[in-house]
Amino acid sequence: QVQLVESGGGLVQAGGSLRLSCAASGRTFSTHAMGWFRQAPGKEREIVAAINWIGTTRYYADSVKGRFTISRDNAKNTVFLQMNSLKPEDTAVYYCAYSSSSSYSISGNGYGYWGQGTQVTVSS
Repeated sequence: QVQLVESGGGLVQAGGSLRLSCAASGRTFSTHAMGWFRQAPGKEREIVAAINWIGTTRYYADSVKGRFTISRDNAKNTVFLQMNSLKPEDTAVYYCAYSSSSSYSISGNGYGYWGQGTQVTVSS
């Protein structure tokens, strides 16, 4: 079992920044890829960013490229999502996910464990 706990969400004005954190426990963190997904009301869950086990390769959805940065600290079993220049369309519940592989997947099917989610609301 893997437990994932997200934090850092909240309400921010457009153009502002937030940093999400996801702390993992229960199984080896450092050899597994991690991902961030989001789901807005009435919409399907979508991938936001993903990172491989050591942080050498990253993926970003087109909608967040240049604004969001995913990173990880394997010594602290934590993955981060730095979100800058936030837009109202970034409003969603954000979930971190633990991959079954050392390489990331852009599909949610590649992740076996999920956090409870943290709400991000961007006001215009």
